Amino acid sequence: MGETKKELLRSVKFVLFSISAGVIQVLSFTLMEELLHLLHWLSYLVSLILSVVWNFTLNRKFTFCSANNVPVAMALVALFYLVFTPLSTWWTAVLTGPQFGWNEYLVLTVTMIVNFVTEYLYDRFVVFGKSIDSAKKQ
Repeated sequence: MGETKKELLRSVKFVLFSISAGVIQVLSFTLMEELLHLLHWLSYLVSLILSVVWNFTLNRKFTFCSANNVPVAMALVALFYLVFTPLSTWWTAVLTGPQFGWNEYLVLTVTMIVNFVTEYLYDRFVVFGKSIDSAKKQ
């Protein structure tokens, strides 16, 4: 298969797994928001962690087919989220707070889109860049 087709297939897989992670994030966020009545930022933070673990696991194995050292790859993902999580938790609290009063689901949707784009680029070129398809070679 040509490199362009492989990259297109990789992108499609990432989109599909990200959608499944998004479903997990939205469902868990809604549960905590509507049933448990947690603070918006806390609901967001817990749902983000659940979706990250799910997305990392599936994309490592099926999208990037990486035989890379799992703890190292997860540490790199953790570094991404060490920056993204505080920033997105902060803007979630600010935008849904009394000063702006944005709808929490609108903020969640925009945040998930920002996360999707930045995480794909980071995973593709930093986390799995040198180990893509290494699991297929074994």
